[in-house]
Amino acid sequence: MHWSPFFLFPSYVLLPTVRAIPTATQVHLDRDPNGIAYTDRNPNNELWHADSKIIPQPQRGSLGASILGPQNVPLELQNADLLAPPTTDHGSLPNFKWPFSLSHNKLKKGGWSRGQNVGNMPSATDIAGVNMRLKAGAIREMHWHNVDEWAYVLEGDLRISTVTPEGQVWMGDVSKGDLWYFPAGYPHSIQAKNSTPDGAEFLLIFDEGTFSEDGTFLLTDWLAHVPKSVLAKNFGLDNDLRAFDHIPTSELYIFPGTPPPENVNEDMVIPNNTPQPFAFAFSKVVPEKKPGGTVKVVDSRSFSVANKIAAAEVEIEVGGMRELHWHPTQPEWTFFISGEARVSLFASQTNAATYDFYPGDVAYIPPSFGHYIENTGNTTLKFIEVLKSELFQDISLSQWLALTPPELVKAHLGFSDDTIAHLSKTKQTLVL
Repeated sequence: MHWSPFFLFPSYVLLPTVRAIPTATQVHLDRDPNGIAYTDRNPNNELWHADSKIIPQPQRGSLGASILGPQNVPLELQNADLLAPPTTDHGSLPNFKWPFSLSHNKLKKGGWSRGQNVGNMPSATDIAGVNMRLKAGAIREMHWHNVDEWAYVLEGDLRISTVTPEGQVWMGDVSKGDLWYFPAGYPHSIQAKNSTPDGAEFLLIFDEGTFSEDGTFLLTDWLAHVPKSVLAKNFGLDNDLRAFDHIPTSELYIFPGTPPPENVNEDMVIPNNTPQPFAFAFSKVVPEKKPGGTVKVVDSRSFSVANKIAAAEVEIEVGGMRELHWHPTQPEWTFFISGEARVSLFASQTNAATYDFYPGDVAYIPPSFGHYIENTGNTTLKFIEVLKSELFQDISLSQWLALTPPELVKAHLGFSDDTIAHLSKTKQTLVL
């Protein structure tokens, strides 16, 4: 491929800031009354995007130098803030980004499954995720696991069911944007309906960072490892072992099946009799309009069975931002659905890092880490923000400062009265 000189010397390289040498009477303007230097006015913008027609270089202003050796240009175009980080980044933070594109994919006749846990993102100690696809009619083998499962439907329609320890049953349908939740140990089934030709795709979230889909308790795997005489006795078949001639010797995991009937009532062995549903029609919740987009929140107050996972579905307009905030005690696992984003984490003791995100990427933010999520693309940014928590909670930096005595804020940050007047006493969540 031929690159023009314009591309070889891209316009994103910034010139160093020229500052006048201060005189003796000017020195105090660069420092606060305690002698601590002020931060400079460098905006530290993102320097390029994934579709930029450049050969990216690790240069920001006078810092860095060009790459003389080989380059993975597509990867570096997607990670501008790693190759040329803002000068506000400092210290050493563990990686908090994982693209599902880099996860090993488990291909089956009925679909596929790929996961993310501490094995590929060690910082994600409290939450793991799985991205799964089922063809129309395909079945995720009946199973259970020792952690809770929260799910978000990305595309298509599915039928799910579970049985409680009390022997109560629940079955229902979920569609794009809807949720389900199965507590640890509850056996369940998942099957894609044929209401759409391509079946369904969804996210599974687990409240343990070490969890792997390979560690589930599968129906076929168990029965393949129980003596046939025990199976016959258990199911009241005496010594008739022929009933068990078709138990697979290995797991089915994801496999083709006959699509369920359109009407869920036709599929029920008995009517639902659980005290609460295990699915939530999140797609029908009206989002709350914000200055920079929309937000809708779900937690145990609206989906009572989901007592360990809370979430927000967020859409941010071009130029908008999820405001500077933190979650008091809750880790955050965020999946980007569409658009482009920039996220900086602050981990205390001057440690800060900035990463860029695209559809299919996962961000993991430990409890109390200050952060923002900025729409850096030219389309709407959409993501699902998942917290390991019974309630969805965050603390807004702007609100905190606005509700603090102004003189105290001035003493810390040197804000003017006009700047303080712009602080919002109500939580904005999104800003534009």
